[in-house]
Amino acid sequence: MAAAPVLVRPLGRTDYVPAWRAMIDFTAARTAATADELWVCEHPPVYTLGQAGKPEHLLADNGIPLVQIDRGGQITYHGPGQVVVYPLLDLNRRGLGVRALVGRLEQAVIDLLAEHGAVARRLDGAPGVYVDRAGDDAFPAKIAALGLRIRRGCSYHGLALNVDMELAPFSAINPCGYAGMPVTQTRDLGIGLTPAQAGEALARHLIRLLEKPLESP
Repeated sequence: MAAAPVLVRPLGRTDYVPAWRAMIDFTAARTAATADELWVCEHPPVYTLGQAGKPEHLLADNGIPLVQIDRGGQITYHGPGQVVVYPLLDLNRRGLGVRALVGRLEQAVIDLLAEHGAVARRLDGAPGVYVDRAGDDAFPAKIAALGLRIRRGCSYHGLALNVDMELAPFSAINPCGYAGMPVTQTRDLGIGLTPAQAGEALARHLIRLLEKPLESP
């Protein structure tokens, strides 16, 4: 049996804290009849520190606010030109575990980049999506970060893909807890998508992966 359709809600540019609180409220109010949704947006500049985050991974005060939140993972940066997709899903209804959802989020980015001729991959022990750089010793550059919260079998928080943004604020943190981790974006890979186009395409790839037949136990 096919899974129920997923609704996509483009939110445009929205402040982080109201979006976070709205996710919490949406998840708390869910019933068995509540449709799954993907919220697609950009945020004004903000650092977010997950439950495993260490304050010392914020290396400098550059005036960008820091918000401590309830997702997994450590510290990351959100800003204009970065597409954020929040999957508000009933995982039990879809027959998905957390690892399977993480895999689909990562694969949606990998598939989107492949569609434009760019090769991306996962990195063991570091959730997200990475692009290899020239040089045998070059550490891959992170292009997408993810972090989730699961409450009563339902997910919120999600995935951030760097599209066409100012990357300098990443230099003030250890991205996702890794000192010196390089970051990149689709523009620097020669992909000419606007953030709105990238958000629409990313949602399309993720829905394709989510709406496959339910997995067997």
